[in-house]
Amino acid sequence: MMKEHVRKPDWLKIRLRGNEQFRRTKRIVESHGLHTICTGGRCPNRGECWSCGTATFLIGGEICTRSCRFCHTPTGRPRPPEPSEPERVAESIRLMGLRHAVVTSVDRDDLPDAGAGHWVRTIRCIRTLNPQTTLEVLIPDFRGQMEQVDRIIEAAPEIISHNLETVRRLTPQIRSAARYETSLSVLSRIASRGVCAKTGIMVGLGERPEEVETLMDDALRAGVSILTVGQYLQPSRRQIPVAEYVPPQQFEAWRRTALAKGFRQVESAPLVRSSYHAEKNAKHV
Repeated sequence: MMKEHVRKPDWLKIRLRGNEQFRRTKRIVESHGLHTICTGGRCPNRGECWSCGTATFLIGGEICTRSCRFCHTPTGRPRPPEPSEPERVAESIRLMGLRHAVVTSVDRDDLPDAGAGHWVRTIRCIRTLNPQTTLEVLIPDFRGQMEQVDRIIEAAPEIISHNLETVRRLTPQIRSAARYETSLSVLSRIASRGVCAKTGIMVGLGERPEEVETLMDDALRAGVSILTVGQYLQPSRRQIPVAEYVPPQQFEAWRRTALAKGFRQVESAPLVRSSYHAEKNAKHV
């Protein structure tokens, strides 16, 4: 029996906008041969962010070694990381004049270090060319290799983010290789070294409200100080369908609850994504 399609509500209908800054950002991204999660992840906020001159850079190529059921990024056997990519990302950040930059990556389980070395080179290049820019990195779990997480910590970005993505019960169904406890261990490692730890989750996958609050408690125990909560949107028919469109008032209730529990910064709304309004997070470091 086919599952009934859940109709998208009015509050999730967006209108893409594009001013001269949007076009300038698009030119910089395309002329430098860069990948961004804005396009690869079909982010609904691309128009807003690019119009403000911000973008989330995706390093390590555009092919992921994992096949999470929520993600639109292509899965397969990627080529070796491009040696020039760290310099191209750093130069793009300079040309955009970013005060706060966000970088993420695909999973590179094919590499012995799971891509940590490429991450470190990218962070160092950004630091060298953009010494005044604060940096947020959204990292994978590096297959649970804490020595690789330590390499990112030692490179000293202001914020290190790693997404739990969904509640404990749904993790095996939604994430292809990652484990809930491994992700908590990564976040705990980051926070234990005195670095600002951040995580993000999607809702509308079939979780219960109390499970979201339990996740908040787990993240706080791990030392997380910044949380994002957004509505899952099915990127294409190949990904898992939306189970529910959560109303805006529930997002606001979660925002208040998370702040009351002790998070320093919370972004919770239907269109929120991991890097949405990330520049505000730098104020909480």
